[in-house]
Amino acid sequence: MKIAQIANKKTLVPVILAATAGVAMAGTSGAEFGNLYNLLLGWTTGFLGKAMAFAAFLFGAGYGVASQTIVPTILGIVFALVFSVGPGVIQGMMTALV
Repeated sequence: MKIAQIANKKTLVPVILAATAGVAMAGTSGAEFGNLYNLLLGWTTGFLGKAMAFAAFLFGAGYGVASQTIVPTILGIVFALVFSVGPGVIQGMMTALV
């Protein structure tokens, strides 16, 4: 390797770290997206999220019975759990303080 290539790689890391330093505060700013966040959170934790979880379970169970295998039923249960538990987990991760 040439010395210029090594120097460029050594200066690239601090530049990337400096450029991404503002990302650490991303969860505490951006009030203009608050309404969108509350809208999506309401959809996923409300009746829409429950309906999607129920539909995923029913579709998986129905497809599992039709194809006579248990894999679609298990996938339906997994998607139902993701739809019902996922928004709470994501909200907990986004609002956690380190």
